[in-house]
Amino acid sequence: MDENTSIHQRRIAVTGAAGSLAADIIPELIRLGYEVVCTDVRDPRDRFGCEWRICAIDDGAQLSQVMQGCDAVVHLAGIPLEADWKTLSSINVDGSHAVLETSRKLGIKKVVLASSIHAAGFVNVPPPGAPKVDDDVPVRPNTFYGVSKAAAEALGSMYADRYGMDVICLRIASRYKKPENERMLSTWLSPQDAVKLFDAALSERASGFRIVWGVSANSRGYLSPEGGSEIGFHPSDDAEDHAAEIAELSAEDTSVGASEWDRRFIGGIFSSPNPPLFVFPTARD
Repeated sequence: MDENTSIHQRRIAVTGAAGSLAADIIPELIRLGYEVVCTDVRDPRDRFGCEWRICAIDDGAQLSQVMQGCDAVVHLAGIPLEADWKTLSSINVDGSHAVLETSRKLGIKKVVLASSIHAAGFVNVPPPGAPKVDDDVPVRPNTFYGVSKAAAEALGSMYADRYGMDVICLRIASRYKKPENERMLSTWLSPQDAVKLFDAALSERASGFRIVWGVSANSRGYLSPEGGSEIGFHPSDDAEDHAAEIAELSAEDTSVGASEWDRRFIGGIFSSPNPPLFVFPTARD
């Protein structure tokens, strides 16, 4: 069992458990010894052998049933890219408030919030040799989505300070099976390192209010590893192992290479006036 895992936080609730990030981490968290109860607004492709509840993220009464008896909550539910403000605020902001408030009412002391690099997307990429971007760099959101994640961080800060909860906000960068473009050679978070990240965030070392970059040990990385190291997150994967493949792809497809937005801002193309929009999933058969 990983040394980061806390023996006092065995049963955890995972929101947004039908999503791709959840699919990466839930099986491995189970392997590490966590008892996981899952919830999402839609049916999952795989239940991972866990207890499942279909639940709207802003429904406090349903959330109370899901989270009852849990020692910690991993909050993944939300719109994962740019969308209209009404949708983002109701799901990402109101949903995060519902999770934190329900946790408080149930006496759950640990909440891990999936935040995003886009909460600080307009922070400049540091030049070579300059210090890396601190985990808790002030918010400079580059999208309404980024604003919703910054708001969730602010809510987490208040709940930590007012109610003494441990709220760990993970500013996840580019979580993919492998890096898909030049920018991700700096911002990639591998599935294996994502598991280590959440396990560390659930550990006793992760206390109070913290913001931690969710990024692998990339040779070209410009996001600080210090916050992760403080809670016991020690990533091992390096996007540089895929650099030759990315160079080959960029020779055939110019979109794979780094754009001016990628070179200037840590939020990349999402810092442009026309960021990619979230495409809502269609109903499953």
